[in-house]
Amino acid sequence: MSGIVVLGGGFAGVWSAAGAVRLARAAGRDLPVTLIDPGDDLVIRPRLYQADPDRMRVSLDRILGPVGVRRIAGTATAVHTADRTVTVVGRDGETTEIPWERLVLATGSRLVRPALPGAELLHNVDTLPAAAALDAHLRRLPQLPSGPGRFTAVVVGAGFTGLEIATELVDRLGALAATEAPAEQVRVVLVERADTVGPELGPGPRPQILEALATLGVEQHLGVSLDVAEPDGVILSDGTRLAARTVVWTAGVQASPLTADIPAARDRSGRLAVDEQLRVLGVSGVYAAGDTAAAHAEPGHPVLQCCQHALQLGKFAGHNAAADLLGLPAVPFTPAPYVTCLDLGSAGAVFTNGWDRQVAATGEAAKVRKRKVNEWWIYPPTDDPGELLRQADYRFSVRDIPTPYR
Repeated sequence: MSGIVVLGGGFAGVWSAAGAVRLARAAGRDLPVTLIDPGDDLVIRPRLYQADPDRMRVSLDRILGPVGVRRIAGTATAVHTADRTVTVVGRDGETTEIPWERLVLATGSRLVRPALPGAELLHNVDTLPAAAALDAHLRRLPQLPSGPGRFTAVVVGAGFTGLEIATELVDRLGALAATEAPAEQVRVVLVERADTVGPELGPGPRPQILEALATLGVEQHLGVSLDVAEPDGVILSDGTRLAARTVVWTAGVQASPLTADIPAARDRSGRLAVDEQLRVLGVSGVYAAGDTAAAHAEPGHPVLQCCQHALQLGKFAGHNAAADLLGLPAVPFTPAPYVTCLDLGSAGAVFTNGWDRQVAATGEAAKVRKRKVNEWWIYPPTDDPGELLRQADYRFSVRDIPTPYR
């Protein structure tokens, strides 16, 4: 029995695997669950905008090993729905065909890199290696020759990620400059194609965001885009040239290219159309979770490509894939109420409720909430099979997570 194969070791993949095991154990059944991912760790992706990103990870074996999930360290290069196999290339370069009876595609999303002159100079915080490269670059700045733009960072995209990295860079650059070149100016500049910051966040939290940017001195160039990146600066679409040694790209993500192997409808982000049980429409035996799933949180509101929805989607997809295989009832995806907690660096944070993002907390109160999310709630238990399976229940609330014990 080949059982369930989960592709992807992010939040959706980890909780899909755990959710499948939980249901099988609850039913007193034995069900093989295999997770395939090229890395050894769950990367805490929502924290990659912070300093020291290399510590933002947790061993997959310490999470899933204690509940018996088999892990294959390899890259899935193709999904074959006709014969129900996945092509996997291992670290040794060997290619293997892995059979599956039920498949959960949870391979996430990736940043869309622009095709513009100097694109190779752009940093990002989409992956752990990229965030580590940015961190190393920033730490080298004090050793570079002094001059215009040494401690200037241009952040392209003023959405959720752009706002978090821009506000965080104010203090990170400030600390670096203070040790070596206190007389040199620290600048952080946001570049956004839309005519306002946080366009997808709506008007609800915008006053608080603008206040935080003003407090931190983050400059804004709105209604323009990046045309050229150079080693010592950028040129914007309106002809403005900014001296800068650091450019961070945050604009736009696309679902994993593996979604193209599934013969099903996809949305503009490449996400697969799924039903209420997260089964890919028209493809037997395949489920999608996280950033590969175009699920609906409620009518008119598709889930967002974010950690909050990835955790929930994973638990439901794993449960339903196992239920399908074991002949048990499936459950419809019913997400928790949607909330947003946006970090604003030393200016605090802003916490909102609902799709219209009504502000519920700001400043230090919201910052405390953000720390709970980033440093506590999104971390799965390690070396504790009982607690992992308790949290893998799709009905579990993060507010029931015990005091951290890592």
